[in-house]
Amino acid sequence: MTFLWYIPNTVDPGHRGDDAVTGYGSLEHSTDLALTAERHGWAGALIGTGWGRPDTFTVATAIAARTTTFRPLAAIRPGYWQPAHFAAAAATLDHLSGGRLLINIVSGRDNVAAYGDTEGDQKQRYARTAEFLRLVRRLWTEENVTYAGEYYGVTGSTVALRPHGTGPRLYFGGASAAAERVAAAQADVQLFWGEPLDGIAERVARLRALSATLDRDLPPLEFGLRITTVVRDTTEQAWRDAEAKVAALGSEALPPRGFDRQHGPAVGQQRLLDLAARGEVLDSCLWTAPGRYGGGGAGTTWLVGSAGDVAAALRRYAQLGISHFVLSDTPYKQETARVGDALPLFRAAVSSGAASPGAAISRAASPGAASTGAVSGGSSTRSPQAAR
Repeated sequence: MTFLWYIPNTVDPGHRGDDAVTGYGSLEHSTDLALTAERHGWAGALIGTGWGRPDTFTVATAIAARTTTFRPLAAIRPGYWQPAHFAAAAATLDHLSGGRLLINIVSGRDNVAAYGDTEGDQKQRYARTAEFLRLVRRLWTEENVTYAGEYYGVTGSTVALRPHGTGPRLYFGGASAAAERVAAAQADVQLFWGEPLDGIAERVARLRALSATLDRDLPPLEFGLRITTVVRDTTEQAWRDAEAKVAALGSEALPPRGFDRQHGPAVGQQRLLDLAARGEVLDSCLWTAPGRYGGGGAGTTWLVGSAGDVAAALRRYAQLGISHFVLSDTPYKQETARVGDALPLFRAAVSSGAASPGAAISRAASPGAASTGAVSGGSSTRSPQAAR
């Protein structure tokens, strides 16, 4: 089981309600967050990417140099990088950091014209990503690589410094059919946003079946959850604080942050937004309200409750085969410590839940699943108001 946190990588302070202002965006500030994560039991943290942010790989390298166990999960985009350039940079950082680098591959839309890339349609973007990943893996494990593909090519290419093992683990997101084919064939870990249990069970089963039909020559695909967690000493306090956070977002419904008005939300984002029609609280403590007030991505749905409540929810995800958890809440430094101190409870819960993922997926498809409490996609009887 892997538990990772999140370090904001933006120019301006205030990301998702964070209260850090003094020193925000400095190396000292980012390093302090990473060292806090180390002290409180996190394996590392996701560092986001996108044009208009500080360069993610540079930030990850600087943090790795100032920490000892912290594993940066550095998000990168094919198109921003050429495969050989990225393979060399990643192999170098992985080698110098003692094998600590993790990579999150992002293929969603960005301001690609700003760095000389072209947009392409969804099919093209993911076909290019698949080729990028195949070539990068070859460059990490072979010498004198020659390759001529539809999007990329190299001749006699050898990465000078070798990464540890076969290279950094590749995390991947995306909920479209094109994205799932890439994940099933090329990724090490498929990351899901905070969907209810029945949606996750459906996607895990589909991706496992898809992996079996594709030319996958890697170990079995693993699965991860990227979600906001509001954890407090009591259930009641957690819901009070969660409601206050949403109230601070504003009283009017808004499109999610990063919403593309020309193309509309990505498939995965739309899946989250559609959850509000099913209820305000799904399963035991999955809250859908933040997405109505501008919460996007991992901030669209939240797990809300005491440490025990959230541990029980994570255990149910583990029963479905989730073994990587990328959590966050703001203020980042305060919550790095608070949620980190609950990690022993979380680890014990998910370890006990990971024993029989296949059985849990079967229960998710059965009519009585919701009544067992093991897997449910229905609306919870708990409401934020009732928790007070």
